[in-house]
Amino acid sequence: MMRAWNVPMLLVLCGSVVATGLIFRGSPGEAAAILLVFVLLAGVNSPLIFPRSIGALEAQRRSAVDGRPVVFWRSGCKYCLRLRIRLGRSARQLHWVDIWRDPDGAAVVRAANEGNETVPTVVVAGRSHVNPDPEWVREQLSPST
Repeated sequence: MMRAWNVPMLLVLCGSVVATGLIFRGSPGEAAAILLVFVLLAGVNSPLIFPRSIGALEAQRRSAVDGRPVVFWRSGCKYCLRLRIRLGRSARQLHWVDIWRDPDGAAVVRAANEGNETVPTVVVAGRSHVNPDPEWVREQLSPST
């Protein structure tokens, strides 16, 4: 679980170091702006921006019932972030599995990607799609959801 927070923590740490240096040089306003940018970047790269993750087995069970796609992702992945942002509110209709928190999810992704943990991997009706276009993913949601 901690691995999901490595990138955000590193961003906050780097921002703090840069801001501290700017404060010692007599630029507190610039330091505050830089720190804010780094904190925002950390927030965007954290698991907080994604809908709540569930386990792979639960996601597959739910998908079988409601037909919604399952998205396998990990924090720090710019393609996962792109998918999440471009889906907007529709993202909450999908089942999200963080492969860094769920070993079963990581195994599903490796099985679909010749042993690689390439994300985002979206599973629709039992078929895996690696880094699909966000508009295509939105089309996979049934109109009733």
